[in-house]
Amino acid sequence: MRVKVISRSTDEFTRERSQDLQKVFRNYDPGLRSQEKAVEYTRALNAAKLEKIFAKPFIGAMDGHIDAVSCMAKNPNHLKAIFSGSMDGDIRLWDIAARKTVCQFPGHQGAVRGLTTSTDGDLLVSCGVDCTVRLWKVPMLKMVDTSEHTGDSSQPSAVYTWKHAFWGADHQWDGNLFATVGAQVDIWDPNRSEPVNSFEWGKDTVLSVRFDPGDCNILITSASDRSLTLYDLRMSSPATKLIMKTRCNSVCWNPREPMNFTAANEDTNCYSLDARKLNEAKIVHKGHVSAVMDIDYSPTGREFVTGSYDRTVRIFNYLGDHSREIYHTKRMQRVFCVKYTYDGTYLVSGSDDTNLRLWKSKASEQLGVLLPRERKKQEYLDAVKERYKHLPEVKRIVRHRHLPKPIYKAANLRRTMIEAENRKEERRRKHSAPGSMPVQPFRKRRIIKEVE
Repeated sequence: MRVKVISRSTDEFTRERSQDLQKVFRNYDPGLRSQEKAVEYTRALNAAKLEKIFAKPFIGAMDGHIDAVSCMAKNPNHLKAIFSGSMDGDIRLWDIAARKTVCQFPGHQGAVRGLTTSTDGDLLVSCGVDCTVRLWKVPMLKMVDTSEHTGDSSQPSAVYTWKHAFWGADHQWDGNLFATVGAQVDIWDPNRSEPVNSFEWGKDTVLSVRFDPGDCNILITSASDRSLTLYDLRMSSPATKLIMKTRCNSVCWNPREPMNFTAANEDTNCYSLDARKLNEAKIVHKGHVSAVMDIDYSPTGREFVTGSYDRTVRIFNYLGDHSREIYHTKRMQRVFCVKYTYDGTYLVSGSDDTNLRLWKSKASEQLGVLLPRERKKQEYLDAVKERYKHLPEVKRIVRHRHLPKPIYKAANLRRTMIEAENRKEERRRKHSAPGSMPVQPFRKRRIIKEVE
């Protein structure tokens, strides 16, 4: 004779706290819970409202520079270290956790335009308009206790003087070479005082350079002649050139999809392109109302952050055409550089008002250690919001962002101008011979031609 016994573990019924309710086993059969959708919709609505209430993305400002912050660089060895260079030639190493200067690197006589660190994080490369490239030994031991070493100065380990001013620099993700740009693209070895290779295509100033994270021999540059140029170090000449209608101020590769990159353009948009097919943009990211100055991808490659002349920092989904988040403060001026931290949790922005600002990448995220119960609840609320995000009320609350009045007015004016331009084009097409004015997709409209 078989006897079936209901056995339950004591641990499953033990409460985490004395105030907790006793655990109850529920039957989640939808036939027994006819009001479940209505209850979950209310929870999604409340979760969306609470997210807005607790959204406090701004953490703090780091002041110390006496001129506009022009460039920044991260250190792969240390999560809380970031370098910044300013228009007066001052370079600083910051401890983000303490929001203090750890070390200063004096020597540049003009604006610092390029900062980058080596793959191992031991070498800092800086260049600027004083036509010099300076190599610095990174004092990482001083990151242990900032109170003892704040404000120390460091001397360059090497100074290389060249023929022209520099506008940007970048180091290989896995290698010893680094690139500087200005009148031409120069490839340097840290152990040699002159470039090991130089590339030139036209006589215009090159503004920014980025190495491909997937292939250390490929790099991309943007120039003042409105071009994006791909270079291969294994070839003696540049590979491909893409000419757009307006200039790109900065470019950044997607670290998880190294064939794709995004360009921050002067026409207020960002363009995501595939290096294998440059005749049209994959996605056009809209939202800014003034020139986009800098761009940086998160380590996951799912999002990127942009800084603009319109005094805002925006976060875009890499597949989204509009920003999911807009950050601004009353005192923040034109943003020249932005960076994601290596853990993807924070953003750092450098602006014209001499300050670096630290932001949360998720505006309503709770800082500090979460209990397992709190984490489970947050995951449930996120899942409920995702499930009901298409419903009008939830969508309206999630999408709403408060904007400063000048940006709000500029966005309305820009929208009016675009609509007027579209109406004008539609009328021209209507009064022209059939087929004489073909409809051109917006993704191709800003690209003029590709030059091999």
